[in-house]
Amino acid sequence: MNSGILFIVSAPSGAGKTSLLKALLERRQEEIQQPVQKRVLSVSHTTRQPRPGEVNGEHYHFVSVEQFQQMAGERAFLESAQVFDNFYGTAEASVREQLETGKDVILEIDWQGARQVRERFTDAVTIFVVPPSVEALRERLSSRGQDSDEIIERRMADALSEMSHYDEYDYIVVNDLFEQGVDDLEAVMRGQHLTLNRQQASIPPQLKT
Repeated sequence: MNSGILFIVSAPSGAGKTSLLKALLERRQEEIQQPVQKRVLSVSHTTRQPRPGEVNGEHYHFVSVEQFQQMAGERAFLESAQVFDNFYGTAEASVREQLETGKDVILEIDWQGARQVRERFTDAVTIFVVPPSVEALRERLSSRGQDSDEIIERRMADALSEMSHYDEYDYIVVNDLFEQGVDDLEAVMRGQHLTLNRQQASIPPQLKT
């Protein structure tokens, strides 16, 4: 059995990455009776407190600062970051375990985390999700109706900074028409299982000369 493939998916805030991945994984659940590759979204560790409705082990692994720092000292994280007063990290052991059982693992992380992961997984497949235009991104950030103009401008600046790293990725998915965006993610992930290296066992022996 082939091991699974590690996918890294990044995007600026407002590009719709989380919604695309949720729809993609739900679509796979509907196809469970078909011979398709199992996909899972990696669950990160964090020191922040759970929000209403969040379940430990499903949305995040909620740990104390001391536990997190111990794991970091043991180099247990593929990537980690501090966001304001909280820490976030992806445990390497759980990712490798799922890959070894043949599951594809999706990491939903930013470009800095992607750089860290590629140091240990040089064959990870990277995908960057972008909005169709800067104007569309601004409209999406503004449509939430909860933020001041100052906060929106700051998020726009952060998003543009994030998008400047698009050329570090293998694939670009433009999230304009939502279903097309999901289809494009599906195409990239399915295509990785059709490469020569992964299909060697399926080639008839008579053709291997």
